[in-house]
Amino acid sequence: MSVIKVIEVMANSTESWEDAAQTAVTHAAQTLKNIRSIYVKELTAVVQEDRITEYRITGKISFELLGSGGPQS
Repeated sequence: MSVIKVIEVMANSTESWEDAAQTAVTHAAQTLKNIRSIYVKELTAVVQEDRITEYRITGKISFELLGSGGPQS
């Protein structure tokens, strides 16, 4: 049996919400191993002069703890 931990993160992008989600995963992967998924909980944006200038996400990243019975135990 494996153990999954979930952390909540926030990330932003000037390109898109998808890019903001990828930024969150890429940044988290610098210190976490075995990332399994991201659940995007909230989408927001910054608007300036009637244009979206920044996309923001709040998401939950789940990852398997090492030694918890998964493939790397």
